[in-house]
Amino acid sequence: MSYKILILGASYGSLLGTKLAMAGHDVDLVCRRATADVINAEGTEVRIKLKDEAAHRSIFSRELPGRGRALTPEEVDPAEYDMVGLAMQEPQYGALRDLMGKIAAARVPCLSIMNMPPLPYLRRIPQLRDADLSAAFSDSSVWDGFDPDLVTLCSPDPQAFRPPEEKANVLFVGLPTNFKAARFPDASHNEVLDTLEADIAAVTLDGKDVPVKLRAFDSLFVPLAKWSMLLTGNYRCITAGEPRPIKEAVHGDPVLARDVYGFVFKLAEDLGAEATDLVPFEKYAAAAENLLKPSSAARAVAAGATSIERVDRLVQQISRARDMHHAEVDATVAQVDARLQENRAKAV
Repeated sequence: MSYKILILGASYGSLLGTKLAMAGHDVDLVCRRATADVINAEGTEVRIKLKDEAAHRSIFSRELPGRGRALTPEEVDPAEYDMVGLAMQEPQYGALRDLMGKIAAARVPCLSIMNMPPLPYLRRIPQLRDADLSAAFSDSSVWDGFDPDLVTLCSPDPQAFRPPEEKANVLFVGLPTNFKAARFPDASHNEVLDTLEADIAAVTLDGKDVPVKLRAFDSLFVPLAKWSMLLTGNYRCITAGEPRPIKEAVHGDPVLARDVYGFVFKLAEDLGAEATDLVPFEKYAAAAENLLKPSSAARAVAAGATSIERVDRLVQQISRARDMHHAEVDATVAQVDARLQENRAKAV
């Protein structure tokens, strides 16, 4: 069965969109007019390396069995879709308030591939159901109309970026790992999710397996494995000066990195995660050896961004409420705060 999927965000979202279109599903990407014009004229191009191949391959959306197109927010009717993918940075959703309200009202199941868990998803975790977490969000009111049972989280483990010298329809995949999603409470929504998982898994290219799969899990906590990685690597790329690569943030002081990772790991367990839901430090540290660029958050701050996703602040807020503290987490939050404040002052 072919589904119709709407994805908010045409940059990172084009990776999931390409995988879905390769599996025969129709995908609409929501983006700005200029980006939509490029995608509708030329399609998208995702560059990805297959196992045992030295060079990246280009996968063009116009050559795939599933139809792909780009729309502006005003052109979207959420009721037409079987599922919505949330693939933008958390601060960007405030600019789509009208569309977000329509999605919530249409009661379409939403699969987030954000680093920052949507507030309705956090409400699905019993220990956080009544917690005030609004301070970690740019505008928490964007999520007010969403039913938590209709929102799930998919850990955006694949590392991908838009090459600055390329057009807006090009995405380069640096680390082709899997999207790991928590299931929905509703069986009919999980039927869609399971079908997408199976269809993506069956895709081949010239008879070869194509990396970046969608994996669904019963545990709410599997996507939270990303928290330890973000606090150990991504946010610690942000320094008082130039951003440093993720590899350096992790392996520059491996003892401290292991301690930060273990602290956030323990926080996830305190919220209800099993150790098997999460990723051991050794596995992450090995992957970080190949992460030779600063994180997207660090690059954004260096480029003058005045707001970014604040998983660092979310983790700090949750841990403090549970009487858990870590000096390096506090220092990281303070460093990010300081750099963003500098950028805001320059922007005035």
